[in-house]
Amino acid sequence: MMTTTRTRRAAVTLAAAAVLPLALSACSSSDAKDNSGSSASAAASSPMASKSMDAGSMDQPFGPACSSVPKNGAGSFDGMAKDPVATAASNNPALSTLVTAVKKAGLVDTLNNAQNITVFAPTNDAFNKIPKATLDKILNDKAQLTKILTYHVVGQKLAPKDLENGSFDTLEKSKLMTSGSGESYTVNDTAKVVCGNVKTANANVYIIDTVLMPKS
Repeated sequence: MMTTTRTRRAAVTLAAAAVLPLALSACSSSDAKDNSGSSASAAASSPMASKSMDAGSMDQPFGPACSSVPKNGAGSFDGMAKDPVATAASNNPALSTLVTAVKKAGLVDTLNNAQNITVFAPTNDAFNKIPKATLDKILNDKAQLTKILTYHVVGQKLAPKDLENGSFDTLEKSKLMTSGSGESYTVNDTAKVVCGNVKTANANVYIIDTVLMPKS
């Protein structure tokens, strides 16, 4: 009888010994998963990860001339984002000559009603590079003015990355070329982007320091 009891106890002990490592293993595996999940969660919420995510989602205006854009009101970046492109430009003092030209060419409604376009917008200083007599002549020649202005418009929205090595059809029907990287871009190797990635209700705008002239 004693022998049978001892045998049973030994069997129970052996069974417990066999089950214990399995339980510990399962527990350890579960903990590892939990720790792994916690680690991933912690990594995602770490400042470095947040910075990386923010950098990936950044889509802000850039360039030296952006500092001259009004901080508030209709001419600010937030204000311009609410208006179609010709209206938005009219609220930016640095683009007043361009706005005058657009009105003279009768292109206000064309630009405001277009969808998903990119406008390379010359500043007042860009127009001032053109001799006054020549500029006056252009402003009073509607056909020539329309040709020049529509050469500054691409029929698709371009992100900064698209400008790195690009060739795009304009509304004037000929191509313009872009190149650069980061926050430094040029158009046709002559015009520099001085404030890029400006959003309006229907367009992306790149403010440039030189008026673009179509070849033909």
